[in-house]
Amino acid sequence: MTVPSTTPNARTGCGTDRLAPVLEVLDIAAVRRWSSLAVAGLSRHEQALNQLNVYPVPDGDTGTNLLLTLSAAEQAVGGALTDAPSTGAVLRTMARGALLGARGNSGVISAQWLAGLADAVDGDGLAAALDAAAKSAYAAVARPVEGTILTVARAAAEAAHQGSDEPAAVRAAVLGAREALARTPEQLPVLAAAGVVDAGGQGLVLLLEALLEALTGEHDESEVEGAVPRDGEHGHGHDHAGHGHGSAALTYRGPAYEVQFLIDTGAGEIARLRAALDRLGDSLVIVGGAPTWRVHVHVDDAGAAMEAGLAAGRPYQIQITHLTSSTAEGAPRRPDPTARAVVVTAAGDGIEELLIAEGAVAIGGNPSTAEVLDAILATGAGRVAVLPTDSNLRAVCQAAAEEAFGEGVKVRVVPTRSPVQALAALAVRDHARRFEDDVIAMAEAAGACRSAEVTTASREALTVAGRCRPGDVIALVEGEVNLIGDDLTVVCCGLLDRMLASGGELVTLLTGAQAPDGLVEAVTAHVATRWPFVEVHAYPGGQPHYPLLVGVE
Repeated sequence: MTVPSTTPNARTGCGTDRLAPVLEVLDIAAVRRWSSLAVAGLSRHEQALNQLNVYPVPDGDTGTNLLLTLSAAEQAVGGALTDAPSTGAVLRTMARGALLGARGNSGVISAQWLAGLADAVDGDGLAAALDAAAKSAYAAVARPVEGTILTVARAAAEAAHQGSDEPAAVRAAVLGAREALARTPEQLPVLAAAGVVDAGGQGLVLLLEALLEALTGEHDESEVEGAVPRDGEHGHGHDHAGHGHGSAALTYRGPAYEVQFLIDTGAGEIARLRAALDRLGDSLVIVGGAPTWRVHVHVDDAGAAMEAGLAAGRPYQIQITHLTSSTAEGAPRRPDPTARAVVVTAAGDGIEELLIAEGAVAIGGNPSTAEVLDAILATGAGRVAVLPTDSNLRAVCQAAAEEAFGEGVKVRVVPTRSPVQALAALAVRDHARRFEDDVIAMAEAAGACRSAEVTTASREALTVAGRCRPGDVIALVEGEVNLIGDDLTVVCCGLLDRMLASGGELVTLLTGAQAPDGLVEAVTAHVATRWPFVEVHAYPGGQPHYPLLVGVE
């Protein structure tokens, strides 16, 4: 049912009437409303989207990735000039903010969708702009797959042409997107088997519903449930676009970041926040009074500063600026064209230490485009190889590489999907080679290292190895479930047997934060007995979710 929206404001929790007059065209004010409404909608449904990953691994977080991406877009729009020359100009600011804040594949695709919309909205109207947005989203993906957010974007664009004006076009787009979302299980068997529809597509539906509300005041939002629509039920999506959260793990000579945010909290919490931030950095300024305070600080670890903020309340309007990417005079720092560097993502303290020991710059957790770009520029090198240690981070790293090109840095993204592959790539690095030849050598070494991981199933799923249930121990080889069992050590040993049966001379083991005592010893002893000519190297990785990561070369 379509009703005026009077839901609580996402920032303050206070009741606010968001009903706006029906507009003939999307204007600047409506774009600003849209960015706020999109964040509010994604915030309401964040956890529901996170739980709809059809794959049984425990770290699917599409909802969080989309929320962080659109929150960055909202922040950018909030900082845009009020006298912006056009709707397209504000949308370009929104798209740019989304790109720099993008998390995971769904975040990058959504940012690209916004960019396409922005480039066309000042031309032939909103329906044509939605066409351009869908084409832009498809262009962001090397191998587009139907039954995903891309399909929903195209269906919305096609339906929008049925509207006689812009409000009618958006209504039609919302209906078209919902219908396409319901059909995604017919296009991807994995969705049908799980009884869900695509979570990235569901996220786009929520964005379009927020656009409709911003333009007309009509609040008609989907309910995010888990089941495929049957007999009139509503069901929504899946995506496994990212892993965890984290902040850049870099060390600089001076404070690397300027962190600013607003926070609503009490005087006691602010006193504790002030003490925590004073230990982390300098140039600390906290102004305001209960309940709203503005915080400013210069720190090396922006993630730690934000964690301190979260301990005190809920920070918002967050701004994180890299201070060391400019000279004291404010001119952009020029990269050294002869220097090389490697930037690698790292989900675990032990993994991070291993990568740093190999001469790489490590970025923790699930970085945004901006965080990867900051790490690239902070190296000061004119030639940088970037190694994503998760396939879902590849799009973010590629977006950062393209941004770095505009700063005069040549970046190549080496296709790695696991920390063990990154270590294999780093082991063959040779500065005596040409940069491009070195990148090829690293890619070949990574490709020659077969990777696997062992975790606990977070949900029931039908896999190529059979049906797994929550709590089962599952081993994944190159991303596919290969073995299911109920004993961690038995599954780990069975996994090594299967991998070594096709050959291998060196095994690398990275133990996770939840790995029990004795696991490495048991697996190493098993390999020594069963495969006596295979060398085993084991290291504490500290990664979440996965008690053991395996590489076989």
